[in-house]
Amino acid sequence: MFTGIVQSKAQVFALNTQNNLMALTISCDPIYIDGLAIGASVAINGVCLTAVGFGMLETGQAYIKFDVIDETLAVTNLDLLALGSFVNLERSLKAGDEIGGHMVSGHIHCQAPVIHIAKTLENCAITFEVNENWQPYLFSKGFVAINGCSLTLGKVTDNQFTVHLIPETLSRTNIGLLTLGDKVNIECDQQTMTIVETVKKLKL
Repeated sequence: MFTGIVQSKAQVFALNTQNNLMALTISCDPIYIDGLAIGASVAINGVCLTAVGFGMLETGQAYIKFDVIDETLAVTNLDLLALGSFVNLERSLKAGDEIGGHMVSGHIHCQAPVIHIAKTLENCAITFEVNENWQPYLFSKGFVAINGCSLTLGKVTDNQFTVHLIPETLSRTNIGLLTLGDKVNIECDQQTMTIVETVKKLKL
């Protein structure tokens, strides 16, 4: 499980895709491999991945390796990564950790393209288009995870929703690098999904 509080941007150091399997290596600050173990869960752009290797680079940066299977590539934006791409990184939640965002599983539901960006000196509003299948789980003032970042939903309309971002979020995460047409990973709030589905069943 994760909190949706992205700890850092990491950079794609190497990737190779063969037979629908991507070998992905990211570089990051050495602090993020402290206490890491093979088999541990790490969220990359909100996708729960298993660390299959890690260590130090000659540059002084650390690296973490992952194997990304075909189903993950089909559902998430990891298939769009290139050398040098920036991804959001969050280590898994530990007992006693503060949950500053909301509980995030790392299981992506869909991708959503950016359709509008409005920036001022103090605020950035980004609007996304979402598949109608996931629209019922999105409510104004509810939660959504975008590339693993826990955010509060602003205006929600048919197949669209907007989030408002402060400078800290823009600088710490790769959301600040988004341009029109870019696709992000969306994880709807699991508690909201449970409530919506329960109400549906009660109405039957």
